[in-house]
Amino acid sequence: MENLDYGIIGNCMSAALVSKTGSIDWCCLPIFDSASVFAKILDDQKGGNLSFKVADEYAIHQEYLWQTNILSTTYDCGDHAFQVIDFMPRYPENNGSFYAPPDIIRFIRILKGTPQVTVIYNPKLKYAAGETVHQNKGEYIHSNTTHGAYESVFLYSDIDYDAILNQRQVTLKSNAFLLLSYHEKLASQTLDRCYLKFQRTKTYWMNWSESTTVYPLYQEEIVRSALTLKALTYEKSGAVLAAATTSLPETIGEVRNWDYRFCWIRDASMVIRVIAGLGHEKSAESFLQFIVDTIPEKDEKIQIMYGINGEKELTEKFLDHLAGYHNSQPVRVGNAAYIQKQNDIYGILMEVIYQQFVQFETSLQNSEELWTIIKSVTSMVRKNWQKPDKGIWELRTEDRHFVFSKLLCWVAIDRAIKISEIIGKSRYLKEWSDLRQQIHDDIYTHGWNNDVQAYTQSYGSTDLDASTLLMEQYGFIKATDPRFVSTVQATEKELCNDGLMYRYKNNDDFGEPSSSFTICTFWLIDSLHKIGETDKARSYFDQLLSYSNHLGLFSEDIDFKTKRLLGNFPQAYSHLALIETAINFSKEFASTETE
Repeated sequence: MENLDYGIIGNCMSAALVSKTGSIDWCCLPIFDSASVFAKILDDQKGGNLSFKVADEYAIHQEYLWQTNILSTTYDCGDHAFQVIDFMPRYPENNGSFYAPPDIIRFIRILKGTPQVTVIYNPKLKYAAGETVHQNKGEYIHSNTTHGAYESVFLYSDIDYDAILNQRQVTLKSNAFLLLSYHEKLASQTLDRCYLKFQRTKTYWMNWSESTTVYPLYQEEIVRSALTLKALTYEKSGAVLAAATTSLPETIGEVRNWDYRFCWIRDASMVIRVIAGLGHEKSAESFLQFIVDTIPEKDEKIQIMYGINGEKELTEKFLDHLAGYHNSQPVRVGNAAYIQKQNDIYGILMEVIYQQFVQFETSLQNSEELWTIIKSVTSMVRKNWQKPDKGIWELRTEDRHFVFSKLLCWVAIDRAIKISEIIGKSRYLKEWSDLRQQIHDDIYTHGWNNDVQAYTQSYGSTDLDASTLLMEQYGFIKATDPRFVSTVQATEKELCNDGLMYRYKNNDDFGEPSSSFTICTFWLIDSLHKIGETDKARSYFDQLLSYSNHLGLFSEDIDFKTKRLLGNFPQAYSHLALIETAINFSKEFASTETE
């Protein structure tokens, strides 16, 4: 069974996916949401890749270098062995900025013997939409498009260029390198220079990991997830991508394929809370600033998602020339969900702003800017909270009164009240308190279903939804409340399948969902833990961790039967939830140890 057995390498400007056999099957340059240079993951024949072909007797082993986003793939046949160290350079420069060029470096280290290898260099620029031609320029191999908008990349190496272009086997007698760049290099590229970049990049990642808060349980999983989130961070704006890929399907052969190389506001509050909790306040602050810079101050529509540079138009189009991941079409670029109306966005946004006031210092100017946004958002909630919407799962069918959307409208007003108390603004307290109570009573009355003894997906429905498990986390209800305990137990009974969770089981735009949504399993685990079923929660958690790929990475979904990873990869939301759940277990462990 083929899995998403990939590692991610990146430098907070772009990223690449390297298969467990050492093939770079996905990379967009110069930044995350650029057109792909390699897209073999989306079309085995046309997509393009960069790999090493060795004899069948070679055993291949892959792991991350300790506490880094640098990947090591070892090829060993007994008498001969070599290691490929893959990374995208990232390290501080003397002026305080970072050196993070649109480059991939493959440092080849001889371990023993004289290994024979064929370099497969097959870039397919612009999502493989047309022909890419190559020329040996002596100093580098130049690859460029032949029609449409011009694109090109440059490959530097100390391996013979003609041997690379003609896919001729070479004998490795000493260490070597490959450097792929979006730009032509001004300085000559040598093995020594690549090795220096490797050491500097390794030092950067190890220092970053070292500054991560240490917890008594699951520290290795926490650090790997934190490094993955950092790799999905776009340094220029502070945005965090939902995932590094587009169009990896939730179910093989179906059309649930989306482009996730964007920033969802919904992920933001969780990102800021978790990243700040890990000791990386600067990353959390820069993301928060991205949110503040992106959202409108007055009565303009707030989108559920934005481009990584704050773009508002994310028009969706199909790349019909690509077969798709295991023939799962369509392949999409852009995401039409950006135009959807989702009322939960108000609560998410207000939670983000609330965290700004609680966790970080704010200047007077920044506070005034945020206060304008707060008043604007509360006004929008007042106008919209009673209206139906598309809900957290972005259903493309009719609008409904989703309980989660109502819950987040309640959150928006609750956090507005808390912020007004922090800054000493009491003018709106009575009005907002009345509105908060009104929304609370509406959810309490219409969101609860006596027949199923649970809060349901939408008003008047008997369908259960994993998102209701977040009611306690957002402060709407206490963990000891019989309604919450009953909701958790009913939701587990209905949506949990062999320790993995459905988001919901009712039909949506594409029929009944057939794969597990990874973050929902984390939500269940947290909820069980909070209602006192800790042993079961820990058992589910350990089982879920075993379903990660060989490097500890998770995508968006897991197939119920085969346990293969599905959906876009690696998924920020999944790793955020992993960290939060692991920290919750750690905190309880620490408290019992000190009693």
